[in-house]
Amino acid sequence: MQARVSKTIVIAAAALIAAASFSALQAQSMFDHVDMDSPQMTQADVSRADIEARIGDSGGTLDLTGVRMNGLDLSGLDLSGADMTRAALNGADLRRTDLSGARLDLAWAIGANFEGASLRGATIFQAQMREARFKDADLSGARIIADMSGADFTGATLAGARMGADMRNQSMGLMRAVFASAILRDADFSDADLSRADFRFAKAQGARFDGADMTRADLGGAVLTGAGVAEVQLDGADLAGADFRETRGTPRGLDTARNAGRALWK
Repeated sequence: MQARVSKTIVIAAAALIAAASFSALQAQSMFDHVDMDSPQMTQADVSRADIEARIGDSGGTLDLTGVRMNGLDLSGLDLSGADMTRAALNGADLRRTDLSGARLDLAWAIGANFEGASLRGATIFQAQMREARFKDADLSGARIIADMSGADFTGATLAGARMGADMRNQSMGLMRAVFASAILRDADFSDADLSRADFRFAKAQGARFDGADMTRADLGGAVLTGAGVAEVQLDGADLAGADFRETRGTPRGLDTARNAGRALWK
């Protein structure tokens, strides 16, 4: 009997180790497999004039699927409703550009500048937007599942944005909105779906999360001093090391949040 129990324990332990190893592999960055110095990631196929001509000739949905626009000045252009699936926009200047309703699925926009841009209702699925700048941008109502680690969302509007992980579509591992180490000062996340989003070590001083759903979100080490948290849902969220001092309003779900006792509240 003891031998069978020992064997069961060994098998269970092996399964746990295997599962942990698989999760670690899934969590590896796509950057491990991409040459960021390659022409695909640094050069452009077109010029600003080419894009302006396409806008004039589109007569409907502007198709920029897979187009390399790395480093281009696209500021102020009307790209609303454009299909930019798999487009490369690394380092591009998109300040004040109208991208409302645009599709940016699988796009690369590392270090791109979206300051003051409109992305209202845009679809941004599995995009790579590390260290991009979204200062004062409007992403309200957008659907976003992207890696925005280190991005700057100072003063941005993401009210009502849908950034929750779709647990029905996770065959390749957890796909979620990632704001790790992002700057979120004074950003508006009110009423947004942020379930399972990654906010580890984000700087969100003065941000508004009122009414947002942060179920099972990871807030480890995040700074939310002075943030609005009225009615924010924190069921199952990880609050280890998070700074909630001087926050405004009362969150919900603290009784089921993880590591609430390790957060700073006063």
